[in-house]
Amino acid sequence: MPRKTATPLPFPLAAVRAGKRGPWCDWQIDPSEGDPSGKKIFLKKFKPDAKPYSCGDKATDQAAVQAIAEELDGLQDLLYADGRFKMLVVLQGTDTAGKDGTVRGVFARTSPLGVHTVGWKAPTEAERAHDPLWRIHQQVPGVGEIMVFNRSHYEDVLVPVANQWITPAQTARRYAHINDFERLLAETGTVVLKFMLHISADEQRQRLQERVDDPTKHWKFSLGDIEVRKQWAEYQRAYESLLSATSTPWAPWNVVPANSKTHRNLMIATIVRDTLKALDLRYPPAKPELAGLRIE
Repeated sequence: MPRKTATPLPFPLAAVRAGKRGPWCDWQIDPSEGDPSGKKIFLKKFKPDAKPYSCGDKATDQAAVQAIAEELDGLQDLLYADGRFKMLVVLQGTDTAGKDGTVRGVFARTSPLGVHTVGWKAPTEAERAHDPLWRIHQQVPGVGEIMVFNRSHYEDVLVPVANQWITPAQTARRYAHINDFERLLAETGTVVLKFMLHISADEQRQRLQERVDDPTKHWKFSLGDIEVRKQWAEYQRAYESLLSATSTPWAPWNVVPANSKTHRNLMIATIVRDTLKALDLRYPPAKPELAGLRIE
């Protein structure tokens, strides 16, 4: 079992969540203190077609996403200049949930020097020779960076669990390892934001059909996607278990209703922006030796 703590976290993440302000709290999984036997989560209570962050007008919502994307560019610059923190954004979801679209929509205006993305695939032979988190640790953000994981270390408690390749005891150990790993990141200045992109089975069917019908999207489609879709119920249960076991005070899960692509981007962009603002980032003090300096 992961160790528990009464010490405060090294960043004011709690400030964003304090006071139950706004729609955020209704979509964040209650932290379990890393206890795999924590309160069971049922995804059916989270409606994938909900739009808690929407103003009700799609064009206005799209404009809001663009405005926040511009704002994130300045905040990332400030994050780098401040020099105390880094941010890991985890995007996890079923096939077609919109992980690629989120990266394009939310971080479209940020500098590639400060925001990086890793798309995780099945581990290589060399990666399988190590523990499941070995390859993940090599890609976490450095100071001042925002790293976006398109899929993540949670694949190791989704695919093997849905297919019953590992036992419940092995699954519980992996949950504990993940919680401790993310705690290590948090205690060394990494803000961990985790988003589960939640779509309905019918929405996934439509999006997969679009990939079949559009030759320019065939590269996104694999016949294996159909086999995985047949395991929808198994994957939903695997998600429910990991959300219950790995939503911690230092790395809580946010369920994002993602049937609407615009709303998905708006919600995630808003949470990323508000979290960065809660860090009270600031530029370093002005250098006295530069006062009055004139460049000839």
